[in-house]
Amino acid sequence: MGKKGSMPNFKTVDDYIDVQPKEVQLILQGLRSIIKETVPETKEIPNYKVPSFSLVPDKKPKQQIMIVAYANYVSFYPFQATIEHFKEDLKNFILGKGTVKFALNKPLPKDLIMKMVRFRKNEILTGS
Repeated sequence: MGKKGSMPNFKTVDDYIDVQPKEVQLILQGLRSIIKETVPETKEIPNYKVPSFSLVPDKKPKQQIMIVAYANYVSFYPFQATIEHFKEDLKNFILGKGTVKFALNKPLPKDLIMKMVRFRKNEILTGS
């Protein structure tokens, strides 16, 4: 995003994506598509002013995956246990607490993202 000031509240994921620069929109749309392809019953929910996805709709809203746009990358938030589980696969990415940063100039690792989404869904289902 790279803008100063408070972030507006977006009513939909589309609203959030539409205000981003074109190259960021492509990454966000890609992540959104991968999440929905992996877990078709995913519900998009408003949370923390960023696109959030409830993988198990009848569970607590905080148990989700989020995606956030920044000036030079897009962050994918599958929570810390997922990052730890896939740490070796993610060694070529910049990681934060519960997040992996995807550069705008590189293709998304679709298979890895799908594995992380499935892992996160299972984590929610089993209460791990």
